[in-house]
Amino acid sequence: MNPPRFRLALYQPDIAGNTGAILRLGACLGVGVDVIGPAGFDFSDRALKRAGMDYLAIAALTRHDDWAAFVQTRKAAASRLILFTTSGATPYTQFEFRSGDTLLFGRESSGVPEEVHAAVEARLLIPMPGGGRSLNLALSAAMAAGEAMRQLD
Repeated sequence: MNPPRFRLALYQPDIAGNTGAILRLGACLGVGVDVIGPAGFDFSDRALKRAGMDYLAIAALTRHDDWAAFVQTRKAAASRLILFTTSGATPYTQFEFRSGDTLLFGRESSGVPEEVHAAVEARLLIPMPGGGRSLNLALSAAMAAGEAMRQLD
């Protein structure tokens, strides 16, 4: 099986446990994870380490001080930035992922600002027929990664 050909990116995450779980997910799937700061926790946080366990040592983590630093780093990459958002119109299962895509997830408490919405190539939605407002960030990232892997691998 080929390694996944996409990345996960977290915009100013609030909850250390979610970030740790996503770093563990990335390590297990061979997917790089970008964390766009500032984060709402210190990276030495116990919850981050508890959720990430010993997988943090093998996670392909790239930290960016802020949105501008992330954008500057991406300039060399010829890849699409795909935002998962409750205000998206396209269900993620109806979207065609491409190799090189970066799947972006907003801050747990407030999503992403308009500046970020304006910079993405697509805004995807995870449908919630049960009527919930949103899913846990780590669960959303896992669902998105699973669908991207299914399509690309």
